[in-house]
Amino acid sequence: MKAMVLCAGFGTRLGALTRETPKPMLPLAGRPVLDYVLRHLARHGFDDIVVNLHFRPEMIRDYCGDGSRFGVNLTYSYEIEPLGTAGAVRAAADHFRGGSFLVQYGDVLTAHDFGALRAAHAERGALATILTHRRARSNSVVVVGADERVERFLERPTEEERRGVDSDRVFSGVLLAEPEVLDLIPPTGPRDFPRDVFPAVVGAGRLYAHPLNGYRCAIDSPERLAAAEAAVRDGLVG
Repeated sequence: MKAMVLCAGFGTRLGALTRETPKPMLPLAGRPVLDYVLRHLARHGFDDIVVNLHFRPEMIRDYCGDGSRFGVNLTYSYEIEPLGTAGAVRAAADHFRGGSFLVQYGDVLTAHDFGALRAAHAERGALATILTHRRARSNSVVVVGADERVERFLERPTEEERRGVDSDRVFSGVLLAEPEVLDLIPPTGPRDFPRDVFPAVVGAGRLYAHPLNGYRCAIDSPERLAAAEAAVRDGLVG
């Protein structure tokens, strides 16, 4: 199956750690974050993977090569200017026209069973299925019905919007989508899934949530990087 790992961001919240190093190349117990991401995808049948690049692209290309060390085939998509999460997929759209594909943020380390995600997505006839976890406060709020159909997706909601919503489900940075989603991405400019694509899928009644099982960490601060390294050493992810 096909997947895309988003690796074009700068990781500014990590400060000096990412001044010269792309966030997915930060080391965890001697291996880059991206190494764990690619091996996890390979274990779950995703063997044809696109990686988008922008900052210090040679560091990722030199380490990952053609992907054979991970048991996958890697294709690189270079962005002169960052295109956002959905814009990156739009730039590689021809690669994903043939069937379901997964998108994973490159700073998200997880041990989730992607086989269960694929099964739920197919069973519901979803246009897109997002992985979600529970967190009291986040940039996203996902309101889910009894059948896991997403009723509302709020990205960076105002305090007033938060007060009107009773949900602790948030987007985990992984989604499984059908090729029809490609046609919902606006054709120009940087675009992101939460802001520019998910509202249309919610409106069509075909955005579903799938609850996280197992470990997950978005490595967006020095503290979370340290927590992720501890998780690797404890065998929670590998």
